[in-house]
Amino acid sequence: MIVKVCGMRQPENIRAVEQAGADWIGLICYDRSPRFVSSVPSYLPQHSKRIGVFVNEDYAGITHRTHELSLDYLQLHGKETPELCKKLHEEGFRLIKAFALRKASDLECTYTYTPYCDYFLFDTPCHGYGGSGQSFDWNILKNYKGNTPFLLSGGIRPESLPALSGFHHPRWAGIDLNSGFETAPAQKDAKQLASFIEQFRLLTNK
Repeated sequence: MIVKVCGMRQPENIRAVEQAGADWIGLICYDRSPRFVSSVPSYLPQHSKRIGVFVNEDYAGITHRTHELSLDYLQLHGKETPELCKKLHEEGFRLIKAFALRKASDLECTYTYTPYCDYFLFDTPCHGYGGSGQSFDWNILKNYKGNTPFLLSGGIRPESLPALSGFHHPRWAGIDLNSGFETAPAQKDAKQLASFIEQFRLLTNK
């Protein structure tokens, strides 16, 4: 199970979260986010994968920041088209496409992205993009029949462990953590994360 911690910015906090056991660390490349990474941090993950999170950015902007931050994956969190995903995929970029789910029919649009994405991320609908602190109805995912593996996102926090232990899906690949572990925007409680990650791994490795 992949554990992604998103919305990181401060160098020492990035280092601490990496040491806490995060597999992937998300860097927000969206200038309207309170977690926006405006310049290259003095420390970037060395062991965790680097995930750049983009919202409705154009191709040039995406590729510029990808090279600037030496990203391993691009997470597209806005209304990016399958055509843009196809272009990025053909250039060799690894993609995660996020979808906000209100109802089962919202899953239908995922299938046009399947050929170009390595993962999907299923999140909670909100007025902005991500970091809502609210969860969605995971029962919706009983209707997901696609082959692309996915991460669960939206409102996961320490008290979510019982719900996570009861969740099962053949394409479930991991979780995305953000505001549920923050002390301030872009500042995570690394000790709390380390404890949670250890417990999560015990639950999912049974």
